[in-house]
Amino acid sequence: MRRYGQLIGLLALVGFTACEGTSFQSSVPAYPVRVVINTKTMFTDFMPENTNAYITVNQDGYYENGTFKQPVTVTDAWGYGGVVTYVSIAGYVAYDLACPNCAAHGHKSPCEMDGIYAICPRCGEQYDIGSGYAIPQKSISKEALRQLNIIVSEDKLTITQKQ
Repeated sequence: MRRYGQLIGLLALVGFTACEGTSFQSSVPAYPVRVVINTKTMFTDFMPENTNAYITVNQDGYYENGTFKQPVTVTDAWGYGGVVTYVSIAGYVAYDLACPNCAAHGHKSPCEMDGIYAICPRCGEQYDIGSGYAIPQKSISKEALRQLNIIVSEDKLTITQKQ
């Protein structure tokens, strides 16, 4: 019985040390994010059934599918490279538009939206936003785009940094 207890203790120790260092740390710095998208008054076409629709936000303002809508306000924060909120097949998703590959090499390179892809103009990586996961398609980057948190209430979406 004593050996059984020692074996369990040894297995637990191995299990705890095996997990050491496995937590993921994005190459994209965690800058403040606070974006509010009002689907009742300003972005009335940005609904879950409108798959592939997107809204990007950066220091210049809000753009719906590439068309300028409104300037940012003092309460807005758009992360490291801007924010994209997208209606994917999985529902609403949001990401920081900074390319993780370029950030890993010390460059701040915001991706640009092109249909279902966020494309880095510096390294050429394409991230598939339409899938709902922002996975790199050319394997230039070893990371997906930094995912953000979305709180959905009656007629607005609030995007924040994941904790």
